[in-house]
Formats: sequence, C-alpha cells, structure tokens
Amino acid sequence: MESSFLADLAVDLPHAVRLQRLVSSLRTHFRCGAVALLQLEEDSLRPLAVDGLVRETLGRRFVVSQHPRLSAILSRRDITSFDHDSALPDPYDGLLDARVGEPLPVHDCMGISLHVEDQPWGVLTLDALQTGTFTARARGDLRRLALLVEAAIRVTRLEQEIHAMRMSRSVAGDPAGPRTTAADDTDIVGRSDIIQRLLHELKVVADSELPVLLLGETGVGKELFARHVHRHSRRATQPLVHVNCAALPESLAESELFGHAKGAFSGATTDRAGRFEAADGGTLFLDEVGELPLPVQAKLLRALQDGEIQRLGADRPRHVDVRVIAATNRNLRDGVRDGAFRADLYHRLSVYPVPIPPLRERGADVLVLAGRFLELNRARLGLRSLRLSPEAEDALCRYAWPGNVRELEHVISRAALKAVSRGAARTDIVTLPPALLDLDSTGTPAPGDDTRPVAGDSAPATTALHLRDAVDAVQRQQIRQALDDCRQNWAEAARRLDVDPSNLRKLARRLGLTRERDTGEG
Repeated sequence: MESSFLADLAVDLPHAVRLQRLVSSLRTHFRCGAVALLQLEEDSLRPLAVDGLVRETLGRRFVVSQHPRLSAILSRRDITSFDHDSALPDPYDGLLDARVGEPLPVHDCMGISLHVEDQPWGVLTLDALQTGTFTARARGDLRRLALLVEAAIRVTRLEQEIHAMRMSRSVAGDPAGPRTTAADDTDIVGRSDIIQRLLHELKVVADSELPVLLLGETGVGKELFARHVHRHSRRATQPLVHVNCAALPESLAESELFGHAKGAFSGATTDRAGRFEAADGGTLFLDEVGELPLPVQAKLLRALQDGEIQRLGADRPRHVDVRVIAATNRNLRDGVRDGAFRADLYHRLSVYPVPIPPLRERGADVLVLAGRFLELNRARLGLRSLRLSPEAEDALCRYAWPGNVRELEHVISRAALKAVSRGAARTDIVTLPPALLDLDSTGTPAPGDDTRPVAGDSAPATTALHLRDAVDAVQRQQIRQALDDCRQNWAEAARRLDVDPSNLRKLARRLGLTRERDTGEG
C-alpha cells in the first residue's frame, strides 16, 4: 500500500483527487465501513475527503467541542480507539453510505491526529459496522500510514502555495509573491466543477482593483461571494462594509452612503460619515445596487471615477480609497433601457461581471450544502444525529430550487423542527423523509415511500407558490390595475394605492413591470 501512496505523491494530481484516492486506499486496506480526512479550521473540523459516508458529509462542519470523540482524537498524538459500548456519541452515526432506509450506527472506530510542521492539522478517522474490526495490528498499520498521509498533506499544501504565488505574480505583476493564503476556502460550500471554476476566477480578479459586479438570482449567496473576493484581495486586512441598497429609504440614501454635515437637513445635529468613509482603504459591497435612486447614482459614479465624495450639505469634497463590489438580481441593461439606471454607472460597475450559478445548475452540490444545514440544525436542536433518507436525497436533487441556497436552508431547518415536534427523540438518529421537506411535485416521493420521521406522522406537501412569490404576484396585479384605471398616470396611481410615487416606481421596477411614460405626475 505504501508504494501506491508514494506513486500518488510523485504524480501531478488535482488536490481533491489525490486526497480522495488516499482515503479510498485506506478504506480498502483496513476493510472498514468508512474513512474520513478532516482539516482543523479554528474550532471546527471540515471534511476534505470521505469514502463510505454519504455525500452530504462533505458539507458538514464538525464543531470540536460538540463532538467528544473528535476532541479526544485531536488531543492525542497517537491512535485513539473507541469500544463498541463507548458512551461517547459518534459524529458519523447514520451517515454511513449504505443506501438503505434504516440508519446505521457505528460500532467500531479509531482515529489519529495529523500534524504538519509540528502544528495540529486535523484528523483521520476510520469507522466500521462490525465490532473488533480494528485489531492491534490495524492500529499499528494506521500509526505507520499516518506518516504518509501527513506527507501527502504537505505536498498538497506546497503545490497550493506555488500555485498561489504564480497566480499573484502573473495577475498583479508583483514580484513580492502572494498576498493571500493558500488554504482551502471555508465559507463557500460546493464541489461542483462550475463552483470550482468560479472560485478560481474570483481569486484571479480579487487581486486586482477592478470593480466587480455579482449577478445572480435571489438566494444564490452573492454576499458570500463578495466576502470571498474581499478576503482574497489586497484589502483583506481592511474593512468590508455592506450596504443593502434596497433597504435604504430614498430620502436617506445619499446621507447613508456619503454622509452629511451638521444642519444639512432637519435632525442632522452633528457631522456624520457615510459608508464610503467607513470603507476607506477597504471594500464597499453594494447589495441590490439596481435599487439606488437616480440622483444617488450620479454621486456614486463620481466616487468610482475620481475617488471623491461630498457629504450632504458640505462645501468640500473628500478623497476616499474604496474598492466597490456590487450585486444585483435584476437585469441592469433593462434598467438602462428603461431609464431607471444610468448607462455610465452600469459600464463603470460592470468592468468585471461575475454570474453566480443558481443551485439547480450545481448538481450534487445540493447534497453537500444540505449537509452543512443538517449539521447546523443538529447542533441547534441538540440532536444525536440528523440525516436525510435516500428518498429525501433524491427529492432534493430533483427539485428546481427557485429560492436557491436560501430556500434549501429554510427547507432543512423547517423539516428538522417538524421531526422534533412530531416526537423524534433527541437521542435517536433522526431521519428526514421527503414529505417533511415540503417540496412541490418535482421533489415529492412516489406513492408508497416511507414518509415518517423517526417518530411522528407524515406531513402533506405544500404548493410550489412560495409566500414571497404570492405577494409579488398580488402587488404586480394591483399596480397594473391602478395604472390602467389612471391611464398610466403614476402620481394618481400612487394616490389610489396610498403609497409614495417614487416608492411605487421603485417597487414596479423590482417587480419587472414595464416603466411607462409619466403622463401627469405633478
């Protein structure tokens, strides 16, 4: 076995492939149920490669303080074994990939902590369904093979550092080397090719000073990707200031962004810095930038072009050094065409547009992400184990996810709460069936599937129309009707609907309604 390990070290393999081959070889050698390689990141262990565990395990983050077995393994430099009657809960209970309806507990396990450059790096764990699988000879083999695992990790880390150095020099033209670490990303969960390509692209653009425009549907995680860009930029040690443009009242948007002088308006009793000044030297993230009023867009353009802002009511401009990352779920080109968004600002912001893929295009990432949310809810509810049934996994993969990652998070959280409220014991391995997920017909199981959690009855599926979609549909209908009744007079329609005219236009743009020519706004 050692010869195959050494051969892999000598071959130029993708990091994920090398680590996956490593754990697969270990599982074959020890003839066990599962092997997992987990990296220590602050207070959690993140699975990098698993064999014999369900795919969603890769999305979990095992908080060390919540998992006494993993904590015990980390605390020792030698092999740590657990008898079949150990009172300590196993983090992998119910996660062995047997593709059967009943969850399988772990009966025999051992692990060893891994160190790189004399620093704790993570753990290697082995689990089996049969008691007595890990004999004294097996423990001796693991002690010897762990040295090769640590060597593989060192090779992988060195390759990552070399790659980061080359990318930094080729992109920035900087002989000083990389400004970012070569560690794997911990915030964005996903193993699909489309996400890996996107992360690589973002690392390249992050080291530049170019504005970035993140494009994507609601719920794809644009804020997470903005944080990713900032963390890999030259400004990583400086502040990242988040502004939700859609939540800014039109009358206060200018003051929030650029600040105001004392006496600039009623209630301005002191000078106040805006978000641009708060982000000076760092990054300003403008979420839902398409919602900014036109007058504020003009000031934003000046800040991007000249690095100058002017507080509301002040006489002199101020210089700021800010990199802007913007995001929107709207088509800004349509906004430019309809006069709702400035063309010059659009071209300035979209120097480097980055489309974020919807969840339905990310393949099996849905299961990896589900694993992340399952572990969060397991800890939140104090459960021994929380898992998906095989039928529930299939349902998640079939579903179209109109609400993307945010919808998936809510689906998992709601299902976990339902399972507990219907009698699932916190000491059991709680299994979530398809019916508890409340997906529409594209994700519901076929008749005859088991729809019960560990304890409780099944739940009826809801319709595909979600609350936000239903509210939007009603608002869209009411605005159209008011405009038709008022002959496209926006001011009159606003009075009839009892809303501010500017807010009505803003809402109509968000709902995708065609912006008609104003025929009598006074």
